[in-house]
Amino acid sequence: MNIIVVNEGIRKGRSACLSHRHLTLILLVGLLGLPLLIGTLTYKIEALLERANGNPSALHKLSVELKAQRREIEAAKVASATHLNALALKLGQLQAQTLRLNALGTRLTRMAGLDQREFNFAQDVAQGGPEAPSKGNKPDIAIALDRLTNEIQTSEARLKALETLLLDRRLSDAVTPAGFPTEGGFVSSHFGHRVDPFTGANAYHEGVDIASRLGSPIRAMADGVVSFVGDKTAYGKTVEITHGRGITTRYAHTLATLVKVGDKVSRGDAIAQVGSSGRSTGPHVHVEVLKEGRQVNPLGYLHLTAR
Repeated sequence: MNIIVVNEGIRKGRSACLSHRHLTLILLVGLLGLPLLIGTLTYKIEALLERANGNPSALHKLSVELKAQRREIEAAKVASATHLNALALKLGQLQAQTLRLNALGTRLTRMAGLDQREFNFAQDVAQGGPEAPSKGNKPDIAIALDRLTNEIQTSEARLKALETLLLDRRLSDAVTPAGFPTEGGFVSSHFGHRVDPFTGANAYHEGVDIASRLGSPIRAMADGVVSFVGDKTAYGKTVEITHGRGITTRYAHTLATLVKVGDKVSRGDAIAQVGSSGRSTGPHVHVEVLKEGRQVNPLGYLHLTAR
């Protein structure tokens, strides 16, 4: 067999002569090598197909993982929806509580006679100042919860301030002398200049005399602590009560005392009995109100005009 090889750029070709031995060798190589090559390719293809379609296989595992992830995503969606519903419910409850707190604060402010412009629970508290921008975007429900938290803190601060004012006012009212120390009776001598009942000379009366039935109770005019019990010159048997804020009340000319030094008393408690001890012309109680140790007119505390 003659084979002629011609190059593209060369017009003159080359010739080669193959003998029968060469042809037989090539044919044997082709007959033996071709099935081996086909078998190898077939094995590779089957292995690839088995890897793609077999059980267990990479494709099956991937499918299983995808299904598991899909289930996890669905469960997360359900859980998120549940949490959001719970948060929305809690948000509604907190808003209702805030409205009730504001209504209570407004009612207490009105009852206490305070300036509603200072304790206005229906108005946002004044605040301001530069702020750095927050990082990230919060969901609407988180923003609503933050706003509600600020409202609750503001209302709580206002209620605490209101409570402090009310307690201070209640304490002040409790320790401020008020009312009438005897059951019945009448004013027999006022505070200030008068004619001395014993000498007839002009004198200065440092209290108020209330004539009443002998032995009837004398009651404390305010909360306080008994600071003196005993005899005083011209006063006779005397009880003094310290009320705080620099105020002291004195009850003189008593028949008998019912308390001792250090006793805590409340407004209306019986502390002595009407008598005529000391420099006295008859059964009555001499009442004095002292502020920082100085006698003041008790009329503003006794409300004697109602008697």
